[in-house]
Amino acid sequence: MARTLLCEIVTPERIMYSGEAEMLIVPALDGELGVLPLHAPMVAALREGEVRVKHGDDSVEWFAVSGGYLQVHEDKAIVLADEAVASSQIEVDHLRESMRLIEARLEELRGAATSDEVDQLHRDLAWQAMQVKVASRH
Repeated sequence: MARTLLCEIVTPERIMYSGEAEMLIVPALDGELGVLPLHAPMVAALREGEVRVKHGDDSVEWFAVSGGYLQVHEDKAIVLADEAVASSQIEVDHLRESMRLIEARLEELRGAATSDEVDQLHRDLAWQAMQVKVASRH
């Protein structure tokens, strides 16, 4: 039996995933980062993107994350995500409608809104677009 890695994907609200994996691939700031069993200890900042958990039977689980950190120690990797959702739980139609409403609100606020409000709407729009992207690929 091949050596495995204990993987966890954790948000401030709950543990999204916990299980054994053959490999974990995360969206680090400088590009994708792969973690195998016996990886050197490390901490890395994550950008918005797709996390892949590869299992020994060639199956893969996908998660959208909005950013956060990866901590690796011995045979354990923890993704501490600001937000995360499994691709199987993403409701694409609902997200597309929400994105349309955000875009309409941004159009209404053009030139009249505070930069904080506009920045938050852009972050929300980017997060929803990432979820749609992950769900549509898997």
